[in-house]
Amino acid sequence: MFVVTLTYTAPAERVDAVRGEHRDWLDQHVASGLLLVAGPQVPRTGGVFIVSSKLDRESLTAVLEDDPFKIHGVADYAIVEFEATKINPALADLV
Repeated sequence: MFVVTLTYTAPAERVDAVRGEHRDWLDQHVASGLLLVAGPQVPRTGGVFIVSSKLDRESLTAVLEDDPFKIHGVADYAIVEFEATKINPALADLV
């Protein structure tokens, strides 16, 4: 599994200009089951995704390249890979 953090690298106005496209991108990947959880950091300096183990790091990096925030150069990404050894039974089919 992965935790992805993104940090805004552009002024809020530039981020807001592509936020709708970014949310459409998120919706697509939530619907596919790739993204389990996504949302803004508090305070709003970026965002966080929890990503299923359905793909490897290289494939995840390729998916992130298609994020409008990445395409428009308004965010940088950090990927943390981890092995989920304790899983709430309610989530077992998702990870």
